[in-house]
Amino acid sequence: MRERRAIVLSVIAVSVVCATIAAVLLAFSQLMAAQNATVSAGRLNDRARIYFPYPPGIIPPDLDSEVQRVRHEIDFIENEALGQWHALPSPTLAGNPLTAQGTGARAMQILGKLELFDETLSVNRNMACSFCHMPYVGFSGPIPSVNLGPVAYPGSVQYRFGKRKPQEYSYSPFFPVLHHNQAQGAFFGGNFWDSRATGYKLQSADAEQAQHPDVDPDEMGFPDLACSVFRLSQSRYRDLFEQVWGKGSFDIKWPHNTEEICETPRGAAVLAKSNTPVPLSSEDRARANWAFDHFAQAITAYEGSPDISAFSSKFDAFLAGNYKFTPDEMAGYKLFDGKGNCNSCHLDGRGTTLAAAQKPDKSTAASTAPLFTCFGSANLGLPRNPRDAYYYETKPDSFKFTPNPSGFQFSDLGLGLFLKSLSGNNPDSDWIRFAPASNGQMQTATARNAAMTPPGCTTEPGQGKLFQKAFFHNGYIKSLKELVHFYNTRDKYAYPVQSGHCPAGTTEKVDCWPQPEVPQNVDKTFGNLGLTDQEETQIVVFLQTLTDGYTRPYPDINTFTGTCK
Repeated sequence: MRERRAIVLSVIAVSVVCATIAAVLLAFSQLMAAQNATVSAGRLNDRARIYFPYPPGIIPPDLDSEVQRVRHEIDFIENEALGQWHALPSPTLAGNPLTAQGTGARAMQILGKLELFDETLSVNRNMACSFCHMPYVGFSGPIPSVNLGPVAYPGSVQYRFGKRKPQEYSYSPFFPVLHHNQAQGAFFGGNFWDSRATGYKLQSADAEQAQHPDVDPDEMGFPDLACSVFRLSQSRYRDLFEQVWGKGSFDIKWPHNTEEICETPRGAAVLAKSNTPVPLSSEDRARANWAFDHFAQAITAYEGSPDISAFSSKFDAFLAGNYKFTPDEMAGYKLFDGKGNCNSCHLDGRGTTLAAAQKPDKSTAASTAPLFTCFGSANLGLPRNPRDAYYYETKPDSFKFTPNPSGFQFSDLGLGLFLKSLSGNNPDSDWIRFAPASNGQMQTATARNAAMTPPGCTTEPGQGKLFQKAFFHNGYIKSLKELVHFYNTRDKYAYPVQSGHCPAGTTEKVDCWPQPEVPQNVDKTFGNLGLTDQEETQIVVFLQTLTDGYTRPYPDINTFTGTCK
């Protein structure tokens, strides 16, 4: 998971680079008063003006220290990738068409890794794309207090937060190009919760997804995709990029003020809403677009590699005949395919056994590498999460950018929002008519690595040292047991209230589920499954068998330097 000085720079430069001590102290005092905690105004982003419209309790007090922790981990992995590149023998160009024989595939993957962990590919040179997606949590959000609180993560411009929980990188390259299946009357494929990375241009939804964060005002924040290419041309791994994609990849005549423009966050009023403020010739613009496409294709090569999408779980070993499920794991597996109805959307290569006549399923697995998703979308009926920082971003920041003018009037319509070009841009006008029936639908994520945490930690309270994760697009659910309980009892304990207002005598997320944020198109295939508490737990135990790292170590899982509690 997500605009400063362009041509006119003097005022912004004075305010940002040469801010007076009084201004810094004022910003800090306001931040302290609002948060009543220890969030520092200066350490996260020394060059950006602080944006802090949030009431007390929304932004966690350990945010600064946790951001610094993750940045140190990212720096370690980036240096590790540089070492992997330098240790890699050069490939041999052979054949027609030319193929980088020998190490070409690995060179492409390492290039993608270097790009993902490169902090310079952000407007303030302070946030790598991987900041929201770290290996030890299945390439999802790495800060427990953020997962517990605002859910979305801060971007390069502090403190602009996105609106959704970061999705996992793992297995995302396997999602197809977004398409509408007329027979099923449904959309399949794409990347992002709302499927807005369609893949229509590169014919890879995952590669297109990799291009969005760089120019998202709430994430990496560049005002122009050419800025990513400009920074790549200055990177420590420029030679690798040109080895993979060819000499001359960066033969672009950059204007003298390119750096100034690229230090201006997207959304800044000075940019006058231009998407291409770097004034390139048509030829150089085409070359920049070409390099940006290659940047994205390298990332998807890394994300589809065994470094991320590993197929190395207990479940994979079970399918290969090299692991025997425990009784609880097997019971959970049968419930996943049967009474729990999980397999209807999170496909595991076998049939769903809901009816008595279908049990037991003695068929041979239809897939030896199931992805535990149908690639579709559904409105699960999740309540609004009032702790999402996005709802409070109703005021303009110092660049006169307002992330969410609608405040709590904003309803996250997911796929429907995208089809109306209100979140991303819909490239197919034929799809617009499907928007009303798609309102509230979010992508069905893979269940693989949902339980992944740093070694020695768990997602489940009471089972050991807790690494707090968040689940679903708005992070309303905080554990796998809570997730299964929601599927099981959403309709049984439904109340027409908002989160935080369950009736006296009930407990939210136990025997009270607030009303859906989007009441239209709610999926009714679950909600009153009749699972017992033990059966819920057994499904969780099965989900834990989908965590990579059993058949071989999961790369970089030991880079976590924080603590589980």
